[in-house]
Amino acid sequence: MTNRRIPRRVRLLVRERAHGCCEYCLSQEAYATQGFSVEHIVPLHSEGKTIASNLALACQGCNNFKYDKTSATDPASHQVASLFHPRRDTWHTHFIWNEDCTLIVGLTSTGRATIATLQLNREGVVNLRRVLVSTGKHPPHFPLQQ
Repeated sequence: MTNRRIPRRVRLLVRERAHGCCEYCLSQEAYATQGFSVEHIVPLHSEGKTIASNLALACQGCNNFKYDKTSATDPASHQVASLFHPRRDTWHTHFIWNEDCTLIVGLTSTGRATIATLQLNREGVVNLRRVLVSTGKHPPHFPLQQ
């Protein structure tokens, strides 16, 4: 199955698996101003398939910045690194929260390249995290890899 149309049952599976959170920046769909997308981790034009193991739930910001990228430059090492792959990688291997849980910090070249490329700490998301932390609704608490 390599078409663009994602069956409804697969969309539901992806959304449930992600617990309603962007699988990159962990923004919660319940508090987003725009709907989330089910995106191809490996793009169709790069031999990606429309199957559950190649799909992730993404907020519009992450989806737009990622677009069709699968790798980017790590700003620390200046080496090309793979972007975070939600089906293969574990979030806590590549990222941690700063002390007040408003910023994502990269632990690896993959983490740093993903933060820079997808702009995981963009102003609007950081402001929303700050508000949600103050109400006890951030960071989300669930297993970060299924």
